[in-house]
Formats: sequence, structure tokens, C-alpha cells
Amino acid sequence: MGSALLPDLGTEIVIPVCAVVGIVFSLFQWHLVSRVKVSSDRGATSPRNNNKNGYGDYLIEEEEGINDENAVAKCADIQNAISEGATSFLFTEYQYVGIFMIAFAILIFLFLGSVEGFSTKNQPCTYNKEKLCKPALATAIFSTVSFLLGAVTSVISGFLGMKIATYANARTTLEARKGVGKAFIVAFRSGAVMGFLLAANGLLVLYIAINLFKLYYGDDWEGLFEAITGYGLGGSSMALFGRVGGGIYTKAADVGADLVGKVERNIPEDDPRNPAVIADNVGDNVGDIAGMGSDLFGSYAESSCAALVVASISSFGIEHDFTSMCYPLLISSMGILVCLITTLFATDIFEIKAVKEIEPALKNQLIISTALMTVGIAIVTWTCLPSSFTIFNFGTQKVVKNWELFLCVAVGLWAGLIIGFVTEYYTSNAYSPVQDVADSCRTGAATNVIFGLALGYKSVIIPIFAIAIAIFVSFSFAAMYGIAVAALGMLSTIATGLAIDAYGPISDNAGGIAEMAGMSHRIRERTDALDAAGNTTAAIGKGFAIGSAALVSLALFGAFVSRAAISTVDVLTPQVFVGLIVGAMLPYWFSAMTMKSVGSAALKMVEEVRRQFNTIPGLMEGHAKPDYATCVKISTDASIKEMIPPGALVMLTPLIVGIFFGVETLSGVLAGALVSGVQIAISASNTGGAWDNAKKYIEAGASEHARTLGPKGSEPHKAAVIGDTIGDPLKDTSGPSLNILIKLMAVESLVFAPFFATHGGILFKIF
Repeated sequence: MGSALLPDLGTEIVIPVCAVVGIVFSLFQWHLVSRVKVSSDRGATSPRNNNKNGYGDYLIEEEEGINDENAVAKCADIQNAISEGATSFLFTEYQYVGIFMIAFAILIFLFLGSVEGFSTKNQPCTYNKEKLCKPALATAIFSTVSFLLGAVTSVISGFLGMKIATYANARTTLEARKGVGKAFIVAFRSGAVMGFLLAANGLLVLYIAINLFKLYYGDDWEGLFEAITGYGLGGSSMALFGRVGGGIYTKAADVGADLVGKVERNIPEDDPRNPAVIADNVGDNVGDIAGMGSDLFGSYAESSCAALVVASISSFGIEHDFTSMCYPLLISSMGILVCLITTLFATDIFEIKAVKEIEPALKNQLIISTALMTVGIAIVTWTCLPSSFTIFNFGTQKVVKNWELFLCVAVGLWAGLIIGFVTEYYTSNAYSPVQDVADSCRTGAATNVIFGLALGYKSVIIPIFAIAIAIFVSFSFAAMYGIAVAALGMLSTIATGLAIDAYGPISDNAGGIAEMAGMSHRIRERTDALDAAGNTTAAIGKGFAIGSAALVSLALFGAFVSRAAISTVDVLTPQVFVGLIVGAMLPYWFSAMTMKSVGSAALKMVEEVRRQFNTIPGLMEGHAKPDYATCVKISTDASIKEMIPPGALVMLTPLIVGIFFGVETLSGVLAGALVSGVQIAISASNTGGAWDNAKKYIEAGASEHARTLGPKGSEPHKAAVIGDTIGDPLKDTSGPSLNILIKLMAVESLVFAPFFATHGGILFKIF
């Protein structure tokens, strides 16, 4: 079969070095952002000799005589309020999630340990009965440890992302006084801090865990990488609660602020008179930043684990070829270096001088990173894989060439780019779909809703074909391992993807701070331009997350079927078909729960905002200060309470089905949830994004067509706000959470597969 050009020692050096480079680069970006002082003291800014980044540039507002020190001081106060609110919510959420984490860890240990009656004796290996492997008790212990590692890493990823975003929002506002290009650099660099920290930490922790586990497992690589799957389960379970809890929080505040403030009272977005405005800005960070960070970390962890599990029972694992075994980690390592180079194009090589250059600059990040990563994948494949090898394929070993595996990763990478651009076409107000939705507002909210729903359904077509082609090509070449590495290919540029995604909420917060601090209209125009571009890139980020989730869950499904010793999944058998129907229903049930949760929380928020407007004298005139804290508390309490039922649905379904109905029915449930969940997730995210940008299209009035629909407060604008409000829970709660549903059920089934195979199907055994 041959051997890889890169020796094992080289692999042991390359992976941690790339991870450390990513962490150092993120800290350097953070240092550059920190040089923008949230202070009215001009002497506090950085030296004037850095003209490229303009830390000491002359402020445009000084020419207008409105560089009010009070406005700058207000920025600092508002930033602190948002940061404290976000930190408080996450700590409250993590207390509840921590209890779940410990309880579920105990469950993993008890279920997996009971497979062989908590025996400490070595057992014959699953795929080679002549060899002895470590006992199931060891798998139980190490799976529990890796679950806790993944959960803690996911929590830290989300928390760090939130802290960075709240640190950068006011700095973006202040840099907007110097021009849109300066503000863009601060927002993008802050997003890059989160992107590189998450990608590098996820890689480093996984690599360290593998090496530590190897000290015990030795040559039993099958048991080692089976135990490592807990890492993906931990990451995704925390992501579920982060996404659902954060999504309910942010949308309850957003819907309450919009319905009462913009529709009923006709005041601007983020107006300081609106009692829900701080909660709304807090929500951008706990939902879109912390939730997205945990979500994409979960995807990365699961795709890596799926690839490693399949590789461990292929020639890589059987022949103990460490470099080839670490191929998924080496792809991620190359991704960090590629994204580092790509980031420099946005912050140092090209300079943004006009609003129209913002969105192309962000799109170029995707194109450049994809092109460079294609070359990077070729280098990694050529140096780290033998010319031919075998991959486990449902009971047989399939011979694969290294160039075939390159194509598997590359097809996933380019499918991600296609999904990103299709998402952009359907959610950006620069193109006809969103402009048509905006135009439909002429005749009221009903036609706006009809056009928006139609757009969402139509936007599913090309992404599904892209995913289908990626699945067909990668499976044809390298079976389930090919699909797992295709998912990794899609996620290989995760640092750039997260930087672009985090940039959106940071820009959104910057606009809110400018409005609340009473800064000039010119500042708000710049932050709105940054936010509009960020809104589209956030939709692109969700498209990547959903596309990768489809590939990841399919790879995990394949690993589960192999691990549970199912030879074929026959949809004509009643057990499987029943599972298929029920599984296809689950995303609808989950969406209903999350959307109703947002509705219930928003109802309380609307009532509170109305109460304050009606009972606090001088609030509308700006003479009195609203009670922001009560609105923050409503969002916090509602989200913590409402996130538990949807979370329980996702976490308990595989356990109940596996224990009572067995692995065949569970395989049907996983397939059904995957097929319907991907469609609903793409449709919901794009519909919500289109409604949001249709509203922004009318508000900006940048074209003659848009001006005929405006201005703010007009009947078409009010119809657009209603559409945006309906779309909020779709694009920021239900849609993004669905991709976690399909991944989490698959990885949970994989982790518990030995237990289900041994003790599952109680009802069928009885009857």
C-alpha cells in the first residue's frame, strides 16, 4: 500500500504548531482591536503613523462640530451594559447546562459500562476476533471524559466569542467616525479573533485528547477512536442549548422592540427610548455569536470524529499509520494557515473606501479561502497519504487512491462555496429575489409573507443538489469516510467563515450603540451599511452550517450503522419505515416548540414595553430613562425556561427509540430527521434573511425603486417590519437549531451504539 511522505514525528509537530499559530494570530488581532480606545481622550488613541488602519486619523465629525465627548462616554456605558447582560445570561444558562452535562456524563458511563456488565477483562475486537481489545468499561470511562472535554470546549468557544464581540462593538462605532473602512477592519478583525480561537482550540484539544487516550489504549485504535466520539457529542449538546436558549433570548427582545417601537410608536430601531433595546443588543451576542460558535465547533468536532472512527477500522487503523490516521486533523491544520493568509486580504492588502466595497470584500474572503484551500488539500493529501489504501465499507475493505480522497474533500469544499453564494443570492437585497419581496410590501404584510415563504422554499433547490452531488461523489470514491472528509472540507475554512459570521452581529451592535449614544446620522448610515452586508454573510454562515450538518450527520449515520453491526437498512421493513416517518416529523415538532417559545417570550416582552411607554412619564419625549433591566430579565427567564423542552426532545429521542425499538428503527429515525431537517433549516434561514434584508432595503432607500417604498414609517415599511418580525424566529432560532438536531441525534446514536446493539429493542423482544 505504501507509506506517507510525512513521517509520524512530523505529524506530531505540524498539528499542534498550526493550532498554536492560530491562537497566536487571534491574540494579535485582538491586540490590534484593543488599540481602539473607548475613550473621548484623543491622546489615548494609537500613534498616528499607522495610516493603513487609521488609529490616529482625524475625525470627520470634528469638521461638523459634533464630536461630543458625552456621546463617546455613552458608547462606553452602553458597551458595558451589553457585555454585563450577555455575561449574566450565559452564566445563568451554563449553570443549568452544567447540571445536564454532569447528568448526561453519568448516563454515558452507566449505559456503555453495562454493555459487558462493567467487566474489566479484555474482549475480542469487533472487526478482528483474533485480537484482544480494551473492555467496554474503558470505552465508557473515556467516552465520558471526551464528552466532558467537548462540552467544556464548546462552552468556552461560545463564551470567548461573546466576550470578544461585546468588546468590539463600541470600538466599531467609534471607528465609524473616521470612515466605513476603519469600522469594517475593527469588526472583521474581531470576528477573526473568534474564528481562529475556535478553530485552533477545537483542533488542539482533540489532538491532545487523542494522544492522552493513546497512552492507555496502545494498539487498540478501534477502541480509542470510538471513545473519542464523545468529544463530538459534548460539543453538539452544548451547542443545542446555546443555539436554542440564545435564539429565544435574542428574538424575544427583537420582536418586542420592533412591534412596539417601530410599528406602534414609529421610533427608529435601537432608539434609547425603547425599553427592550439593551436586551435586543445583548441577544445578538448570546444567540448569533455564542450560539453560532458552539454550533460550528460541534460540526467540526463531529465530522472529525466520524472520519476518525471509520479510519480506525480501515487500513490506517489496522496498520497503525498515525500520519494517515490524522488526515482529518491535518486538513483542519492546513485550513488554519489558509484562513490566516485569507484574512490579511481583508485587513491589510486591500482597503475598503466605500460602502459598495463591503459585501464584495466579504465574498472575496470565501472565494480566496476556497481557492487556496484546494491547493492546501492537494498538498496534505500528497504528503500525508500513501498512494493507495483501504477504507472500511459496510463489512468490506474498499481500495482507494489518494487522489480520490482529494476529490472527496475538494467536492465538499466547493459545495460549501456554492451553498454560500446561492444563500447570498436569495438573501441579499442587491438581487431580485429580495427586491421582489420588498416590492410585495406595497399591498401589505400578507403578500410580503407569501413572497417570503415562496422564496425560502425555492432557495432549497440548488443547495440540496450541491449536497447530493457531494454525497454521491464522495461516497463513490471512499464510502462513508469520503462523506466525512467532504464535511471536513466544507468546514476546513471555518476560521474565515466564523470571522464573516461574527462580523454581522458586531456591526449590528455598533449601529445600535451609535443610535443610543445620539451620534450623527452619518455614523448610523455607515454602521447600517456594515450591518446590511453582515446580514447577508450571516445567512451564508448558516448555509455553511446546515450544508456541513447534512454531510456530518450522514457520515455519523454510516459510522453508527457499522458500529451497531447493521448490514443493510431496508426501508421496506416496518421497523425502519416507521422510524423514517417519525424521524421526518421530528424537525417539524422541534420547530413548533422553538417558534412557540419565541412567541411566548415575545408576548411578555411586548406587554412590558407597552407598559413602560404608557406608565413612565416623559419616556417618549426622552426626558425619562426606560427600565432596561426588566426587559433583560424577561428574555433571560423565558429563554432558560423554554430551551429545556426542545433540548429534551432531541436528547431523549435516540435513547427512547434505541432502547425500546432497537437499532433498525433508530436508523430510520436518523435518516428521516436528516432528510426533512435539512430542507426545513435552509428554507427557514433564507426566508427570515430575505424578510430582514427586504426591510433594510426599504429603510436604506439606496435606489429609486426602494425610495418609492419608503421612507421609514410608511405602510410598505410597516409591512416589511412585520415580515422581518415573523422571520426572526425562523432565521435565528428554529432554522439554525435544526442542523444541531440532525447532527446531535446521529452522534448520540453512535456513542450509544454498543448499548443499543446489545440491550436495545426491548419491545420487539417482548412481543
